[in-house]
Amino acid sequence: MLPRDRLPTHEVENQPDEPGDRDLWAEDPILRAAAGAAGAEAGLLSAHARALGTAQMAEAAREAERTGPELKTFDRGGRRLDEVRFPAGYHSLLRLGLGAGYAALPWRGAAGGHATHAAMVYLHSQVEPGTCCPMTMTYASVPALEADPGLAALWRPRLTAAAYDPAVAPVAEKTAATLGMAMTEKQGGSDVRANTTRAEPADGAYRLTGHKWFCSAPMSDGFLTLAQAPGGLTCFLVPRWLEEGRNAIHLMRLKDKLGNRANASAEIEYHGAVAHRLGDEGAGVRTIIEMVHHTRLDTAMAPAGLMRAALAEAMRWVSGRRAFQRRLVDQPLMRSVLADLALDLEGAAALAFRTARAFDDPAERPFARIAVALAKYLSNKRCPTVIAEAMEVLGGMGYVADTPLPMLYREAPLNGIWEGSGNVICLDILRTLSRDPDARAALERELAAPAGASRAYDAALAAYRDRWRDGPDEAAARAFAEETAHLLAAAILAPDTPDIADSYVRARLTHRPLTPGTVTGLSTDSLLARLAPPA
Repeated sequence: MLPRDRLPTHEVENQPDEPGDRDLWAEDPILRAAAGAAGAEAGLLSAHARALGTAQMAEAAREAERTGPELKTFDRGGRRLDEVRFPAGYHSLLRLGLGAGYAALPWRGAAGGHATHAAMVYLHSQVEPGTCCPMTMTYASVPALEADPGLAALWRPRLTAAAYDPAVAPVAEKTAATLGMAMTEKQGGSDVRANTTRAEPADGAYRLTGHKWFCSAPMSDGFLTLAQAPGGLTCFLVPRWLEEGRNAIHLMRLKDKLGNRANASAEIEYHGAVAHRLGDEGAGVRTIIEMVHHTRLDTAMAPAGLMRAALAEAMRWVSGRRAFQRRLVDQPLMRSVLADLALDLEGAAALAFRTARAFDDPAERPFARIAVALAKYLSNKRCPTVIAEAMEVLGGMGYVADTPLPMLYREAPLNGIWEGSGNVICLDILRTLSRDPDARAALERELAAPAGASRAYDAALAAYRDRWRDGPDEAAARAFAEETAHLLAAAILAPDTPDIADSYVRARLTHRPLTPGTVTGLSTDSLLARLAPPA
């Protein structure tokens, strides 16, 4: 009798082995170097990466993504429930991430807290990116609570608990809590000042009435939201559950999204929902912008994780597959393509971790403001191309959901849309540089730092300064943002990996390719050595 893994019709050969348990820290020199330079906690990350990389967690991720959330609007007697139910895999991933401090570490005074958090975003994005959303929202909501010490005293200890408590109960009765966001409306989108949701003072709080077109993580214990109070657009914290029962928040439907399927996104309505004001009336944007600032860090980091996952899968394939009597990884054209793609991962990781380091240093807040926008814009524009090419490396297998490539490809556009689409981010970049001299000076210092280390970089910087001497107009905002972000990535790479920085300048600032693999003279061996797991 044949062994169970043997087929009577043919031998299974020329197929890479199943990945099994993986050490996502040990096999990723790019992560170790960038996270270390940013001041992240290596020991914690090493342990978390091993736990996250197990075959068991891969199966939990698959269940979370394939099964997805289910909206339960009513109970069997017709009473409103307005709950979202998730498969066990979803809860496993949140328990692992929140329990490790994904949302808590930056707010507990630990050195390198934001950098460690950012590394967790990078790691979780490789395994199941949809489950990052509720954890990211919870992380980012904490600084917004500083606008009200009373609310902060109740919510902050639970938002920063290294634990996961999915119970449906008032926040005071929970050991840990999550917080979501509901800002956008049909008529306004990014223009939140066009919101029409009403907030009326009542019984020492407010009552909200209106419809929100997008509510991120609707199963959260509360939401930061914007509504028109008597004094103008105002930020509110809306608890999902009150001491007397459910708050008047109706979940109308879950969004049927391209990707991010493990995570629930919903349309909701407030029917006189109890809400607590955060900050002054009329100061809504100024209050909630702290949350947006921190979620943007995660949208800048996530594409690096997605690219890493796609390229790791491509490297596993080419290292274990032969064609025309040679391993694919040994074929020159394949190496050129993979090295070119690796540059995008190198640049994205460099930008995101340097930005995270600035988040950890109050003195670098001006640099963080401009760097997070540049990183978010560039990395999310490169991400879909990198993943599509990695999919093509696997051929037909890359298009099949037995591999993670289809999931990664569906996820690739999301972070470029969330928390400001490309045009919004580019206009923010122009606005920051024109109105914030500290941010402008911080960026200039960073770009000037590698001067003299590389003739290619010096020439690119001189050309950049000449081209934009008078500053860009609005129509050129994308060209300016792209070139600035590429230069910043090269500047960050230069001190520790000068050969890769030179390749980056050649490929992204000189050659300007339309397709990967068309640049010659790259440091192919160095790039692939940092991309592949150790032998």
